[in-house]
Amino acid sequence: MTHRNGGQILVDQLLIQGVDRVTCVPGESYLAALDAMHDADIDVLICRHEGGAAIMAEAYGKLTARPGVCFVTRGPGATNAAHGVHIAQHDSTPMILFIGQVERAMLGRGAFQEMDYQQVFGSVAKWVVEITDAKRIPEIVARAFRIAMQGRPGPVVISLPEDVLTDMEDVADAPALAFARPELSIDVFQQFDALLAAAKRPLIILGGSNWSYEGCEAIADFATRFRIPVATEFRRSALFPADHPSYAGDLGFGQNPKLSQRVKDADLLILLGARMAEVPSSSYTLIDIPTPKQTMVHIFPDAGEIGKVYQPTLGIVCAADAFAQSLGYLKTPERVVWGEETENAHMDFLMWTTTPAKIPGDFQYGEVMVWLRENLPADTITCNGAGNYAIWLHRYWRHTQPRTQIAPTSGSVGYSVPAGVMAKRQCPDRTVVVFAGDGCFLMHGNEFATAVQYDIPVIVLIIDNGMYGTIRMHQEKNYPHRVVGTDLKNPDFAAYAKAFGGHGETVRTTAEFVPAFKRAQASGKPAIIHCFIDPQAITPAKTLDQVARGE
Repeated sequence: MTHRNGGQILVDQLLIQGVDRVTCVPGESYLAALDAMHDADIDVLICRHEGGAAIMAEAYGKLTARPGVCFVTRGPGATNAAHGVHIAQHDSTPMILFIGQVERAMLGRGAFQEMDYQQVFGSVAKWVVEITDAKRIPEIVARAFRIAMQGRPGPVVISLPEDVLTDMEDVADAPALAFARPELSIDVFQQFDALLAAAKRPLIILGGSNWSYEGCEAIADFATRFRIPVATEFRRSALFPADHPSYAGDLGFGQNPKLSQRVKDADLLILLGARMAEVPSSSYTLIDIPTPKQTMVHIFPDAGEIGKVYQPTLGIVCAADAFAQSLGYLKTPERVVWGEETENAHMDFLMWTTTPAKIPGDFQYGEVMVWLRENLPADTITCNGAGNYAIWLHRYWRHTQPRTQIAPTSGSVGYSVPAGVMAKRQCPDRTVVVFAGDGCFLMHGNEFATAVQYDIPVIVLIIDNGMYGTIRMHQEKNYPHRVVGTDLKNPDFAAYAKAFGGHGETVRTTAEFVPAFKRAQASGKPAIIHCFIDPQAITPAKTLDQVARGE
């Protein structure tokens, strides 16, 4: 044991648990921890807003299946970071947020920027704890990593009183953790095999987090051997290769009606890591609650989620990734009765995603997506936030490799830029393209400055229709022609990029896009391509006027 202050003890625990990168906005409430990072082998990304820092940490969790770590200061710093914690909770992403806190002697007095973080974060974090004794830092940090990773992954919030970080203590370090994984029994596999053998119209739906490359490969191999159709949940498309003959498409906003019907018509639904929450279930209309008409097998790492909404025929408490890798033990059938249905499902997906319909205006967003799909490397990482602009991306891009889609299932506006900055920092040799609406971009567009500061050459496509498009669509649907609160007046985003020291391009027509994109790539700088899209082009299938007319 060495004599160390609390900040050094804390950073030593992070190193033991394999932390190689943290994000933060500096604050005086955790200066001792910052000082300990000075000589540590940790990449510290200083961000421009705590919301951006927390989103970057959440994106790290998606990319690595390990907890992303973020440090913020107390009060407004903590509440700004709540954005990322909420995303991590909804997206089942492992993450740990450390918050500086007032000194212990001041707790409960309403000191400067004091907050009760157990109350603030209690509804969105898996665990919220305040460390009041520096000797307990190793114990609590180890427990935090375990809680963030085991069961359904999610965020942990740790409050750090300022004087705990400056206290000097002799304390032993916690060991690097080996995470517990439930063992599958022969009986479970026999039950699963029997249900599959009795099915005529099975469908696997993949979802959840913490999938490994090996797990994704295993479920693709299983689908090949069993010729079984596979769909993915909202913003989990990268779990299964789109060019696989079993792929049926994704269940998200604007989903293929034929896939929706396929879910309803299935006689066996296998939810593998999926929860089939509001978006993928089309507002809970595809599966009856509480008892599905379909025979249902639900495999999920947290027993509390099994039967929470749908009562399955067979519930299996197991990480989806581990279950997928165990499917190799099932004997390949000599014949299957659903092979033709699998072929039809994949053909429906191809027909739905191959040729974009023409939209109003000179910028044909669908054609741009097809060009990107056909010309960028297969390991390209796409990042997006929330907004109708993402419908084109989800429909026409085809993920063929795991961990190439970084997007919030929580539907969080402003996610894309900080997530893209982290993706490019983590994977510098891969192409990273950020998609953002004009409203989405300016919520955390300040993190473009972080990209410039650290020379992270991410490419940002801003799809500008001069409004909060999703809200405007719902506004026209429910209150036609009564526009209030959704119009936007935007800056010159190409000039914005140049002002920070990045590369900027303006695109108003389809023909202008490819040369602009190639110049952005060649610049070697963080880049923004400002694309103007006709406001009428509200979805790939409908105009704004059609929505207002109820068509």
